Amino acid sequence: MDAVRVALLREVLAGTEWLGATRHFAGVLRSSVVSHGGGLLLVGTPAYEPWHLAAHLVDEAAWSGTPELAPTLVRHGARPSDPAHLAVGLGRLEAARRGETLLVVAPEEPEPLLGRVHEARRAGATVLALGSGEGELAALAHETLTVPDHAELDLDTVQHLVSAAAGENPLPQPRRRGRLRERLSRLAESLTAPPPPRW
Repeated sequence: MDAVRVALLREVLAGTEWLGATRHFAGVLRSSVVSHGGGLLLVGTPAYEPWHLAAHLVDEAAWSGTPELAPTLVRHGARPSDPAHLAVGLGRLEAARRGETLLVVAPEEPEPLLGRVHEARRAGATVLALGSGEGELAALAHETLTVPDHAELDLDTVQHLVSAAAGENPLPQPRRRGRLRERLSRLAESLTAPPPPRW
């Protein structure tokens, strides 16, 4: 789905909870990887590998100038003979550490994966979940975006919205000096000013 189709989809979804929910989740994802300098691991289930989301995040990372968004796709059936970007197996989750972010995309509860996700969280990785929002995965995740079976949108469409929102560069916020900062500045000026002359 290209940027024009995402923009049209956003117009159709205006006024629904999906725009806010996907932007919030994407903001958590972006702030997690940017604040730690990268280390995004993306994993699905044996039956559902989110390679399409991985490709979109790579594109968004390049377009937004945010290389930290480019994920490492962790695959259940990875083989050493696969191309490098497809050859990362589940053992990579065991090496997850503090400062890394693990994004789990699962249409249903990923039973075989839960132990590895739990260990990654215990090692300090930030865990994000995109999927059914039920069960143990939701309890393990620091942030979850739920896409129920009966929702208006399917999981693939929500992934498009999340990846596009993750790549958006936020507008710079105007810098404001707080009251405490102003008082400290005045105090510093008065302490460093020369004493008044005595006549």
